[in-house]
Amino acid sequence: MNTRTYETAPPRRVAFIGLGVMGYPMAGHLARAGHHVTVYNRTAAKAAQWAAAHAGTTAATPAEAAAGADIVFACVGNDDDLRSVTVGAQGAFGGMKAAAVFVDHTTASAAVARELHAAARASGLHFIDAPVSGGEAGATNGALTVMCGGDTAAFDAMKPAAMCFARAVTRIGDSGAGQLAKMVNQVAIAGMVQALSEAIAFGRHAGLDMPLVLEVIGKGAAQSWQMDSRGKTMLDGKFDFGFAVDWMRKDLGLVLEEARRNGASTPVTALVDQFYADVQAAGGGRWDTSSLITRLK
Repeated sequence: MNTRTYETAPPRRVAFIGLGVMGYPMAGHLARAGHHVTVYNRTAAKAAQWAAAHAGTTAATPAEAAAGADIVFACVGNDDDLRSVTVGAQGAFGGMKAAAVFVDHTTASAAVARELHAAARASGLHFIDAPVSGGEAGATNGALTVMCGGDTAAFDAMKPAAMCFARAVTRIGDSGAGQLAKMVNQVAIAGMVQALSEAIAFGRHAGLDMPLVLEVIGKGAAQSWQMDSRGKTMLDGKFDFGFAVDWMRKDLGLVLEEARRNGASTPVTALVDQFYADVQAAGGGRWDTSSLITRLK
């Protein structure tokens, strides 16, 4: 049962493109908050299922979904998918009304964000890159953190609607800044998960009662979301949930590509990326990212 409460805001005509693990519940929050939602999904049956559950409307193409919408949200797979649903054949940009805002929640490159921001501006539209953190649970509970890049006026126009599925929606800077902030987020997570994996493995080798140790150190300076949310499942060897290793490798690939471009040194990130490649090779591509610990058994 949904227990999320929503701030009072004028209902808008919105579209949502991409009803995956994240997009499906995000679009649901928009509908429950009173917005008029039209959805598009590559698999039409998923869109029909969503519409039946939320009294929404489906569209056959991104352009059709976007027609007449004040804000078009999207959450797809990668740069190429994003180009396809925006500037590709029957893409959303071709159907959007003048001055409408396209909000991209895909974790993609900063380069494609800037590219589509320019394309939108040339067509009299607005584009906000707005990747999210919080995973499937955050999307389901309406508690995502949204990092945005783009023009201030467009950000101000989309924020009230985005708050339907978020606990924080923040403009980081100009176009691309949202994607760069998400890269910072993924760098921090990768390092923390590897450190937690090594800590647990070390404690086990030392013969410690690790559930007790995590309980104790979780009250001190070592405390983190990863320890609180993943420590027990790592001890239990449970990884069939959460943010998949395949997705993390995609994200870290974006980080490493950007680091090569901007000259940042990311030796730990590069190493952890290779550790995740080991997990993939062991058949764990769809395991939660906390499965890094499986390398240390």
